[in-house]
Amino acid sequence: MSRQIVNLLAILATIVVNFLANFLPLNGLTTGEISGRFAVYFTPAGYVFSIWGVIYLWLLAYAIYQLAPARRNDEYLQRIGWLFAYSCAANVAWLFLWHYLLFPLTVIAMLALLLLLIAIYLRLDRGRSAASPATRWAVQIPFSIYLAWISVAAIANVTILLDYWNWSGWGVPGEAWFVVMLATGLAIAFAAAHPRRDIAYAAVIAWAYLGIAVKNTAPALVAIAGWAAAALAALLLLAVILRKRPV
Repeated sequence: MSRQIVNLLAILATIVVNFLANFLPLNGLTTGEISGRFAVYFTPAGYVFSIWGVIYLWLLAYAIYQLAPARRNDEYLQRIGWLFAYSCAANVAWLFLWHYLLFPLTVIAMLALLLLLIAIYLRLDRGRSAASPATRWAVQIPFSIYLAWISVAAIANVTILLDYWNWSGWGVPGEAWFVVMLATGLAIAFAAAHPRRDIAYAAVIAWAYLGIAVKNTAPALVAIAGWAAAALAALLLLAVILRKRPV
Protein backbone atom coordinates (compact mmCIF):
# COMPACT_ATOMS: atom_id res chain seq x y z
CA MET A 1 0.00 0.00 0.00
CA SER A 2 1.42 3.38 -0.97
CA ARG A 3 2.31 6.05 1.55
CA GLN A 4 -0.28 8.37 0.00
CA ILE A 5 -3.13 5.93 0.67
CA VAL A 6 -1.85 5.18 4.18
CA ASN A 7 -1.87 8.91 4.93
CA LEU A 8 -5.49 9.22 3.84
CA LEU A 9 -6.57 6.14 5.82
CA ALA A 10 -4.62 7.36 8.85
CA ILE A 11 -6.38 10.72 9.06
CA LEU A 12 -9.77 9.13 8.37
CA ALA A 13 -9.17 6.65 11.20
CA THR A 14 -8.13 9.49 13.50
CA ILE A 15 -11.28 11.47 12.72
CA VAL A 16 -13.51 8.42 13.24
CA VAL A 17 -11.89 7.48 16.55
CA ASN A 18 -12.15 11.07 17.79
CA PHE A 19 -15.85 11.16 16.84
CA LEU A 20 -16.63 7.82 18.47
CA ALA A 21 -14.63 8.70 21.58
CA ASN A 22 -17.12 11.48 22.28
CA PHE A 23 -20.25 10.06 20.61
CA LEU A 24 -20.28 6.65 22.33
CA PRO A 25 -18.48 7.92 24.51
CA LEU A 26 -15.36 5.82 24.98
CA ASN A 27 -15.21 4.36 28.51
CA GLY A 28 -18.42 6.26 29.26
CA LEU A 29 -16.65 9.62 29.35
CA THR A 30 -16.26 12.42 26.82
CA THR A 31 -12.91 14.09 26.32
CA GLY A 32 -14.18 17.32 27.86
CA GLU A 33 -15.70 15.59 30.89
CA ILE A 34 -12.33 14.13 31.78
CA SER A 35 -10.60 17.47 31.34
CA GLY A 36 -13.22 19.10 33.56
CA ARG A 37 -12.19 16.91 36.48
CA PHE A 38 -8.98 18.87 36.89
CA ALA A 39 -8.77 22.38 38.31
CA VAL A 40 -5.86 23.61 36.21
CA TYR A 41 -5.50 27.15 34.96
CA PHE A 42 -3.87 26.38 31.62
CA THR A 43 -6.94 24.72 30.11
CA PRO A 44 -8.87 26.96 27.66
CA ALA A 45 -12.63 27.51 27.71
CA GLY A 46 -14.66 24.72 26.13
CA TYR A 47 -15.50 26.55 22.90
CA VAL A 48 -11.79 26.81 22.05
CA PHE A 49 -11.63 23.07 21.42
CA SER A 50 -13.81 23.54 18.35
CA ILE A 51 -10.50 24.16 16.60
CA TRP A 52 -10.17 20.38 16.33
CA GLY A 53 -12.78 20.49 13.58
CA VAL A 54 -10.65 22.98 11.65
CA ILE A 55 -7.51 20.92 12.21
CA TYR A 56 -9.04 17.65 11.07
CA LEU A 57 -10.68 19.18 7.99
CA TRP A 58 -7.42 20.81 6.95
CA LEU A 59 -5.44 17.62 7.53
CA LEU A 60 -8.01 15.75 5.45
CA ALA A 61 -7.50 18.35 2.71
CA TYR A 62 -3.76 17.69 2.91
CA ALA A 63 -4.31 13.93 2.66
CA ILE A 64 -6.49 14.38 -0.42
CA TYR A 65 -4.05 16.87 -1.97
CA GLN A 66 -1.08 14.53 -1.63
CA LEU A 67 -3.12 11.62 -2.99
CA ALA A 68 -2.98 12.87 -6.58
CA PRO A 69 -0.87 10.56 -8.81
CA ALA A 70 1.07 13.58 -10.08
CA ARG A 71 2.31 14.20 -6.52
CA ARG A 72 3.48 10.66 -5.87
CA ASN A 73 7.11 11.66 -6.38
CA ASP A 74 6.81 15.25 -5.19
CA GLU A 75 10.10 15.91 -3.40
CA TYR A 76 8.56 18.46 -1.04
CA LEU A 77 5.81 16.09 0.07
CA GLN A 78 8.35 13.30 0.44
CA ARG A 79 10.01 15.33 3.17
CA ILE A 80 7.10 14.39 5.40
CA GLY A 81 7.56 10.71 4.63
CA TRP A 82 5.72 8.43 7.03
CA LEU A 83 5.77 10.98 9.85
CA PHE A 84 2.18 12.04 9.23
CA ALA A 85 0.87 8.48 9.55
CA TYR A 86 2.90 8.07 12.75
CA SER A 87 1.43 11.31 14.11
CA CYS A 88 -2.08 9.99 13.46
CA ALA A 89 -1.20 6.82 15.38
CA ALA A 90 0.06 8.92 18.29
CA ASN A 91 -3.15 10.97 18.23
CA VAL A 92 -5.33 7.85 18.33
CA ALA A 93 -3.18 6.34 21.09
CA TRP A 94 -3.61 9.51 23.13
CA LEU A 95 -7.40 9.35 22.79
CA PHE A 96 -7.57 5.80 24.12
CA LEU A 97 -5.13 6.50 26.95
CA TRP A 98 -6.99 9.66 27.92
CA HIS A 99 -10.42 8.06 27.93
CA TYR A 100 -9.15 5.16 30.02
CA LEU A 101 -7.60 7.64 32.48
CA LEU A 102 -4.01 6.52 31.93
CA PHE A 103 -2.69 10.05 32.41
CA PRO A 104 1.05 9.35 32.71
CA LEU A 105 0.91 7.51 29.39
CA THR A 106 -1.10 10.33 27.78
CA VAL A 107 1.87 12.64 28.30
CA ILE A 108 4.15 10.16 26.53
CA ALA A 109 1.73 9.93 23.59
CA MET A 110 1.31 13.71 23.51
CA LEU A 111 5.06 14.32 23.52
CA ALA A 112 5.48 11.74 20.74
CA LEU A 113 2.85 13.58 18.70
CA LEU A 114 4.52 16.92 19.43
CA LEU A 115 7.96 15.68 18.37
CA LEU A 116 6.58 14.18 15.16
CA LEU A 117 4.87 17.45 14.27
CA ILE A 118 8.01 19.43 15.04
CA ALA A 119 9.94 17.13 12.72
CA ILE A 120 7.36 17.66 9.95
CA TYR A 121 7.36 21.42 10.52
CA LEU A 122 11.15 21.64 10.30
CA ARG A 123 11.26 19.45 7.21
CA LEU A 124 8.70 21.64 5.47
CA ASP A 125 10.90 24.65 6.30
CA ARG A 126 7.84 26.87 6.70
CA GLY A 127 8.37 30.43 5.53
CA ARG A 128 11.81 29.69 4.14
CA SER A 129 11.27 27.21 1.31
CA ALA A 130 9.59 28.56 -1.81
CA ALA A 131 6.09 27.13 -2.12
CA SER A 132 3.17 27.57 -4.48
CA PRO A 133 -0.12 28.94 -3.08
CA ALA A 134 -1.60 25.43 -3.31
CA THR A 135 1.27 23.96 -1.31
CA ARG A 136 1.05 26.69 1.32
CA TRP A 137 -2.67 26.17 1.84
CA ALA A 138 -2.81 22.38 1.52
CA VAL A 139 0.47 21.40 3.17
CA GLN A 140 2.17 24.13 5.19
CA ILE A 141 -0.80 25.79 6.88
CA PRO A 142 -2.43 22.54 8.12
CA PHE A 143 0.73 21.53 9.94
CA SER A 144 1.29 25.04 11.30
CA ILE A 145 -2.18 24.99 12.85
CA TYR A 146 -1.78 21.44 14.14
CA LEU A 147 1.65 22.05 15.69
CA ALA A 148 0.56 25.31 17.33
CA TRP A 149 -2.43 23.65 18.95
CA ILE A 150 -0.48 20.61 20.10
CA SER A 151 2.18 22.91 21.57
CA VAL A 152 -0.51 24.37 23.82
CA ALA A 153 -2.15 20.99 24.42
CA ALA A 154 1.16 19.46 25.52
CA ILE A 155 1.61 22.09 28.23
CA ALA A 156 -1.99 21.59 29.35
CA ASN A 157 -1.51 17.81 29.39
CA VAL A 158 1.53 18.10 31.64
CA THR A 159 -0.31 20.41 34.05
CA ILE A 160 -3.18 17.92 34.25
CA LEU A 161 -0.77 15.09 35.02
CA LEU A 162 0.84 17.16 37.79
CA ASP A 163 -2.60 17.90 39.23
CA TYR A 164 -3.44 14.19 38.99
CA TRP A 165 -0.31 13.46 41.01
CA ASN A 166 -1.24 16.19 43.52
CA TRP A 167 2.11 17.86 42.87
CA SER A 168 2.90 20.51 45.47
CA GLY A 169 4.74 22.78 43.04
CA TRP A 170 7.84 22.68 45.26
CA GLY A 171 6.13 25.21 47.47
CA VAL A 172 5.56 27.66 44.61
CA PRO A 173 1.91 28.78 44.30
CA GLY A 174 -0.09 27.47 41.37
CA GLU A 175 -0.69 31.01 40.17
CA ALA A 176 3.06 31.53 39.75
CA TRP A 177 3.41 28.29 37.80
CA PHE A 178 0.55 29.43 35.59
CA VAL A 179 2.51 32.57 34.71
CA VAL A 180 5.58 30.44 33.95
CA MET A 181 3.57 28.19 31.64
CA LEU A 182 2.01 31.14 29.85
CA ALA A 183 5.44 32.66 29.33
CA THR A 184 6.84 29.35 28.10
CA GLY A 185 4.07 28.98 25.55
CA LEU A 186 4.56 32.53 24.31
CA ALA A 187 8.33 32.08 24.02
CA ILE A 188 7.87 28.92 21.97
CA ALA A 189 5.28 30.64 19.79
CA PHE A 190 7.58 33.59 19.15
CA ALA A 191 10.51 31.32 18.26
CA ALA A 192 8.37 29.30 15.86
CA ALA A 193 6.15 31.92 14.25
CA HIS A 194 8.07 35.18 14.08
CA PRO A 195 11.20 34.15 12.14
CA ARG A 196 9.07 32.25 9.61
CA ARG A 197 6.23 34.78 9.47
CA ASP A 198 3.87 31.94 10.27
CA ILE A 199 0.55 33.71 10.63
CA ALA A 200 -1.41 30.46 11.03
CA TYR A 201 0.72 29.36 13.98
CA ALA A 202 0.45 32.73 15.71
CA ALA A 203 -3.32 32.87 15.11
CA VAL A 204 -3.85 29.53 16.86
CA ILE A 205 -1.79 30.66 19.85
CA ALA A 206 -3.85 33.86 20.07
CA TRP A 207 -7.06 31.79 19.89
CA ALA A 208 -5.89 29.41 22.62
CA TYR A 209 -4.65 32.16 24.93
CA LEU A 210 -7.88 34.11 24.55
CA GLY A 211 -9.72 30.95 25.61
CA ILE A 212 -7.45 30.54 28.63
CA ALA A 213 -8.14 34.14 29.65
CA VAL A 214 -11.91 33.75 29.19
CA LYS A 215 -11.95 30.62 31.35
CA ASN A 216 -9.95 32.03 34.26
CA THR A 217 -11.84 34.86 35.95
CA ALA A 218 -10.42 34.25 39.43
CA PRO A 219 -8.22 34.59 41.42
CA ALA A 220 -7.16 38.08 40.43
CA LEU A 221 -3.54 37.21 39.61
CA VAL A 222 -4.62 34.40 37.32
CA ALA A 223 -7.20 36.57 35.56
CA ILE A 224 -4.71 39.41 35.06
CA ALA A 225 -1.99 37.04 33.86
CA GLY A 226 -4.40 35.33 31.50
CA TRP A 227 -5.54 38.54 29.84
CA ALA A 228 -2.01 39.93 29.72
CA ALA A 229 -0.82 36.77 27.99
CA ALA A 230 -3.77 36.91 25.58
CA ALA A 231 -2.85 40.51 24.74
CA LEU A 232 0.77 39.50 24.14
CA ALA A 233 -0.38 36.63 21.92
CA ALA A 234 -2.49 39.09 19.91
CA LEU A 235 0.52 41.42 19.61
CA LEU A 236 2.62 38.49 18.42
CA LEU A 237 0.03 37.74 15.75
CA LEU A 238 0.06 41.38 14.67
CA ALA A 239 3.87 41.45 14.59
CA VAL A 240 3.95 38.31 12.46
CA ILE A 241 1.37 39.73 10.05
CA LEU A 242 3.32 42.98 9.68
CA ARG A 243 6.71 41.31 9.37
CA LYS A 244 8.14 41.19 5.87
CA ARG A 245 8.51 37.78 4.31
CA PRO A 246 12.00 36.31 4.66
CA VAL A 247 14.13 36.77 1.55
